[in-house]
Amino acid sequence: MTETVFRNARLVLADTVIHGDIVVRDGKIAAIDTASPSPSGEDMGGDWLIPGLVELHTDHLESHYMPRPKVRWNALASVQAHDAQVAASGITTVLDALRVGMDEDARVTSADMRLLADAIEHGQKAGRLRADHFLHLRCEVSSPDVMEGFRLFEGDERVRIASLMDHTPGQRQFVSLEAYKIYYQGKTGMSDAEFATFAAMRQSLAGKYSDTHRTQISAICHERGIVLASHDDATDAHVAEAEAQGIAVAEFPTTLEAARASHKAGLKVLMGAPNVVRGGSHSGNISARTLAEEGLLDVLSSDYIPFSLIQGAFMLAENVDGVSLNQAINMVTKAPAEAVGLDDRGAIEVGRRADLVRVSTEEEVPVVRSVWREGARVV
Repeated sequence: MTETVFRNARLVLADTVIHGDIVVRDGKIAAIDTASPSPSGEDMGGDWLIPGLVELHTDHLESHYMPRPKVRWNALASVQAHDAQVAASGITTVLDALRVGMDEDARVTSADMRLLADAIEHGQKAGRLRADHFLHLRCEVSSPDVMEGFRLFEGDERVRIASLMDHTPGQRQFVSLEAYKIYYQGKTGMSDAEFATFAAMRQSLAGKYSDTHRTQISAICHERGIVLASHDDATDAHVAEAEAQGIAVAEFPTTLEAARASHKAGLKVLMGAPNVVRGGSHSGNISARTLAEEGLLDVLSSDYIPFSLIQGAFMLAENVDGVSLNQAINMVTKAPAEAVGLDDRGAIEVGRRADLVRVSTEEEVPVVRSVWREGARVV
């Protein structure tokens, strides 16, 4: 039996914040003590002690695997670099979001995604990784090859969630075709004529494939017990469709209308932590802070910047009326864990995993001092 005491900490529990000690025994939280402070143990110096963060949607791994156009890095090295950054950001459980269904923007292939998934599995089994890794399949339903890519993960029990995405110009994230045109031409240098051809092609593919693939993937996920997420819902109709398909998580709704409808339907509303940190969406959609003020925000995701998860949580508590620190921390710990059935972690409670993060906040940006996964220090 191994036992560790973390003393003199400000403990962020699910429903309150207290000053006290935590006893960890064999990787689990064995006791929480506020009455008789321990004279021995690891002194937290009055810093915050929060649950290990749980990340549901990050495609950050791709930036390590393909750091420059046409440059593919060693898959295991990419995974280890990504894992180190994730853990140093306080994330102890991460669902690596791997793209399924390619389009002309994709710099990677379905084979690359399977290669990365295998590297994650190898790294985990070999004890090379600090965080606990699961998989999130980002399914581009308008893509002709999405089912082919999806089948590469058949039987992979690490898949906890699949999101149904459709980035067709003129709807959802890019409901304004003119705004998408400006964005995409700036990204690619396309002429007006080239963009018109591109947009028409994408819209044609969506008309041919999106509904069929959405239905097929939903059915398979229900059979396998994989949580389903919608993506970039913009209207009541989008939410009604999601509800009919058994969607549990609404990722990045783009309008207040869609967020309200999702909340009313019982879907967990997930928004990007970079949106919180920046003060708004990079593509001009609804602000995550606005949803928090309306009581419509359930989960934060780091999306493309791992450190934004802890930074965004503390910023919400500091800047949004009606959001306490424990509520904000729940959005990056307990709520995401429970959304994908990981009820053994995500909160400082007796019996849960001792995934813990020591944080100091003397200045504007929080500092991750130490990280423990199942009671073992990893940072």
